[in-house]
Amino acid sequence: MKSANSTPDSSQNQWLQIYYFLRAGVSVAWIILAVLIGKHNPAIGAALLVLYPAWDAFANYLDAGKNGGLGSNPPQKFNFIVSIVVAIAIGWALTVSMEATIKVFGIWAIFSGLLQLATAVRRWKTSGGQWAMILSGAQSALAGAFMFKQAASGIPLDVSIVAPYAGFGALYFLISATWLTVKNIRQRSNALVR
Repeated sequence: MKSANSTPDSSQNQWLQIYYFLRAGVSVAWIILAVLIGKHNPAIGAALLVLYPAWDAFANYLDAGKNGGLGSNPPQKFNFIVSIVVAIAIGWALTVSMEATIKVFGIWAIFSGLLQLATAVRRWKTSGGQWAMILSGAQSALAGAFMFKQAASGIPLDVSIVAPYAGFGALYFLISATWLTVKNIRQRSNALVR
């Protein structure tokens, strides 16, 4: 139930604040599992590589559901579909080689970064903290290209190759969540003064 002082923008900002904190928290948990356990246990590392895009698909579905559904949010709808396909493709690539797996992950990081960038640009006028999501989308695309290059370099590969990518994602989500937290506090303070 909305308060009398609640507006569509403030309601949206409150949702995004929660959503971005959730995304940051899941990314941090994923990194910890990848570095401490997945790096040394190939089966857990493989599961984490599949779970990363699967979680992204679910997160896009969840966020779109709070904003009119996938039909009203084409970049998120496309990202949802692509992330599901990539989770399946990573499962297949794991049966081929870790090089193929990291290449699939890198290609996905490029495309999901560009789609995140598109979503942030669409939200620029209605929500705060989008500058960090724009930077995150651009960084994701660059990180994907770097992962693709690493996969072809002949260096030893495991799930920890993806950890820096996940770390930057967590940082950008945390920055956006904090930005929105401050904005929401200011909006509530201004509403009380009126």
